[in-house]
Amino acid sequence: MSLIYLVGPRACGKTTLGKALSEVLDVPYCDTDHHLCQRLGMDVATMVERWGWEGFRSRESESLRLASEELAGRGVVATGGGMVLAEANRRYMREHGRVFFLSAPAEVLAARLRRNPLEAQRPSLTGKSLDAEVREVLEARLPLYRDAAHHELDARRSITELCLAVRTLLRQ
Repeated sequence: MSLIYLVGPRACGKTTLGKALSEVLDVPYCDTDHHLCQRLGMDVATMVERWGWEGFRSRESESLRLASEELAGRGVVATGGGMVLAEANRRYMREHGRVFFLSAPAEVLAARLRRNPLEAQRPSLTGKSLDAEVREVLEARLPLYRDAAHHELDARRSITELCLAVRTLLRQ
């Protein structure tokens, strides 16, 4: 088995599915946001405040490569929602593993963010209301998620169903 990359917007379930897949497949797990924050000793908001979004994104790309190398080609990587913004990141993930896009409608994502305020702690990308931002960001990134992905999964499905779907797709 090679690396499994999970891409998608905030609150689509990348972290939850990543941890579950790690257990089911008995492979290591890494979350690139967590990896980046641990490595630099600060949260995303502080990074964005210090370096701006562009500076954060370059460090995020570096974290993708470092995390992948640390897993030595075997494991599950949950990426940050904006990881797909860089074409080089999309290409890297496609070349180094299987990429799964966890897709969900904007209303579902916004509802999940409202239920889990910690998910919403990342700085606003647009300065708009939560609903408007989720809709706008999803619309802009949807083609990029699809470009990166080998497979698209409905993130409204249960974690058990998603794990089964991933296992089935990995066997094909």
